Amino acid sequence: MDTLTYWNGTWHEGNPAILGPRDHAFWLGSMVFDGGRAFEGCGPDLDLHAERVVRSARALGLKPTKTAKEILELMHEAVRRFGPKAELYVRPMFWAMKGGQGPISVDGDSTQFLLCVYHAPMRAGTPLTLGLCRSIRRPTPESAPTDAKASCLYPNSSRGVAEMLERGFQNGIVLDALGNVAETCSSNIFLAKGGIVSTPVPNGSFLAGITRNRTVKLLRNAGITVDERTVTTADLDDCDEMFTTGNAGKVQPVSRYESRDLQPGPIGRQAHELYMAFARTQRVI
Repeated sequence: MDTLTYWNGTWHEGNPAILGPRDHAFWLGSMVFDGGRAFEGCGPDLDLHAERVVRSARALGLKPTKTAKEILELMHEAVRRFGPKAELYVRPMFWAMKGGQGPISVDGDSTQFLLCVYHAPMRAGTPLTLGLCRSIRRPTPESAPTDAKASCLYPNSSRGVAEMLERGFQNGIVLDALGNVAETCSSNIFLAKGGIVSTPVPNGSFLAGITRNRTVKLLRNAGITVDERTVTTADLDDCDEMFTTGNAGKVQPVSRYESRDLQPGPIGRQAHELYMAFARTQRVI
């Protein structure tokens, strides 16, 4: 079994056909999701991912048909079905089937839910390379639903990744509308300089990720200063080390930024070790 999807009260194996061409989400993007992880029989912060997908749905005018508690119970059931050795991506979703009274508005009462769980090898601790995205910026809250993990935000990130791959990088750092560092195309960014960690302060242009917030807490509890502040491109050229946080790879060191070769550093390594130790306390199986 590679993929397991809960939809309409039933578990389905594989990739079931669910959306049709007249469904609102299919052609107008009224869809939100969240992405948690399960590995070694553990599901770190799955409760927070369940809570966030409910908030994201409401931010798009959807009316969630499952509570965070119900979603968490389904997450745990899916992880148990795969067994303790599986490395999984755990993705709950809400979307609208119908439009509302306006020409493109959403009918919140038509909201649907599914949970899709599938094999996805962990990249935790694996170094990656970053460039600086020049083709995209992060939107402002007035121009996009930046307070939600909304599917409609991701084509912009895909454009940024395409630019980076063409330039020989794996991912890219994206700036906000003011030209300050926001995050990468798909994860949050941390810098270390002189033993002090910095990460962009949430300013409404990007989500402060669940793994990001957990890492901030773990580092601070370990006695490391973490400064949430405005980060500039000059900081990227001056830091001792960089690392990212996100659900695809949890904590990953950056081995190259533009023309700078970077060695995975001690703080990034400690962040990875602290996170993995925490994750292993979050047992599902």
